[in-house]
Amino acid sequence: MRTIRRLIYKEVLASVAFVTLGFLALFFFFDFVDELRWIGRDGPAGAGAYQLPQALAVVALMVPSHLYELLPITVLIGTIFVMARFAQSSEYTILRTSGLGPWRALYTLLVLASVFVVLTFAVGDYLSPLSDRAAQLLKARYQGVITIGQTGAWLKEKQNGSTSAANVGALTPDGGMKNIRIFEFDANGMLLSTLQAESGRFAGDRAWSLSQVQRNVFNTQKADTATIERQRTDSFRWPTEITAEMVSTALLKPDRMRTVDLFQYISHLNANGQSAQRYEIEFWRKVFYPLSCIVMVVLALPFAYLHFRAGGIATYVFGGVMAGISFFLLNNVFGYIGNLQTWQPWLTAAAPGMIYSVLSLAAFGWLVLRR
Repeated sequence: MRTIRRLIYKEVLASVAFVTLGFLALFFFFDFVDELRWIGRDGPAGAGAYQLPQALAVVALMVPSHLYELLPITVLIGTIFVMARFAQSSEYTILRTSGLGPWRALYTLLVLASVFVVLTFAVGDYLSPLSDRAAQLLKARYQGVITIGQTGAWLKEKQNGSTSAANVGALTPDGGMKNIRIFEFDANGMLLSTLQAESGRFAGDRAWSLSQVQRNVFNTQKADTATIERQRTDSFRWPTEITAEMVSTALLKPDRMRTVDLFQYISHLNANGQSAQRYEIEFWRKVFYPLSCIVMVVLALPFAYLHFRAGGIATYVFGGVMAGISFFLLNNVFGYIGNLQTWQPWLTAAAPGMIYSVLSLAAFGWLVLRR
């Protein structure tokens, strides 16, 4: 059995690696074509123009994100190709007569699938967030600041009986913030103060260090003597529990963040009475998505028990491609629908995997066990 396992693992790993490289090369080309429109444009003062080396570096840094998204699909296509080729050349028939029963074959592939699960989780939780953030900062260095539109990111925090709403317009390439606005309200919802700062940085003592600050303090304890105190200062320290990771999560795509960062941000939103539905769905998607490699391997095993003539393998590989694409689309569609319909986040994230698990087990039971 050791020789059989070595043969299957070698063929599947080689096939998955080949398919993955093919898809990554295709996405690399598409991303590079998309970056061509920015080449030659002048960036901020002192940064220089965005040239071909910077574009290639940005596209290369986007590869881990594509790898994370593609791994379950390439595992399915690569495994289907190997199983169908074994069936076509009658190699799998020989393996069956050598003692490779259905359950032993399933166990062998599940062990290999666990390796892909660990790889997918490592890429999605460690490599992809770092490379994506580096790509964003590199583009910001030559093209401007990082933002999500005209309004920036809003964050809410409760502290000392009051509520603060902070707006960060953009992130700078050096990790700072631009165009900061902070509104402070009392327990009754009355406005206590407003603050505007041109820039700011994250201090190490749970505070923001703000620069070029304009602050208005409203004293409305007595209606007949209400006053507004206007303050201007070059620097201001604002104590807060809002960290750099939380601001990055609000400004950048949540699916590019680490699972730990998403969990902390969700806890912050829940503690301050904000909706965390979108981020909870992304959190559970990052938990369940690596497990889809197991589903894909189980779905590919029945192809080894099919009987077809020479030339038919291309049809089954094409079917594997369509199944992988449909899983990717279904995963995204459930995320959007679950966010709109306020479904349970864990159920929304797990539903595509559960559907394909039922399909794969049904195919395994019909083609492998009953036939």
